[in-house]
Amino acid sequence: MRDIDEQSRQKACDLFDSGAINRVEVGTVKGLQQIHKHLFDGLGDFAGEIRHMNIAKGNFRFASSLYLPEILAKIEQMPETTYDEIIAKYVEMNIAHPFMEGNGRIWLDLMLKKTWASASIGKRWAGAHTSARWSAAR
Repeated sequence: MRDIDEQSRQKACDLFDSGAINRVEVGTVKGLQQIHKHLFDGLGDFAGEIRHMNIAKGNFRFASSLYLPEILAKIEQMPETTYDEIIAKYVEMNIAHPFMEGNGRIWLDLMLKKTWASASIGKRWAGAHTSARWSAAR
């Protein structure tokens, strides 16, 4: 697993450094899938694919895969114009956990990057070195 973590971390740095992150749709499931595909392509057959199995971490079970398409559609429609709205959307997406692997790395660090840029915390976050953002997202 450590090898996948390191390889996907490097791919995340490349996504930012190359500017490819700027071509990703912000706040959409499609955008999440694009980022996930970029980070995990060649590392597993799950790259960019919404999960079809139920998953849990410790005693917490994430959203049922049976309802995941409907849940993601509702989360995608959530507003993201204020800090509180962005956080609410992040929390819901974290509970949904749409992918089998790599959910935290994608949503916090990559998907919200552009959205947070308009908030003062986003300006500080965007100015952080890519490896520092990656560490904070883990």
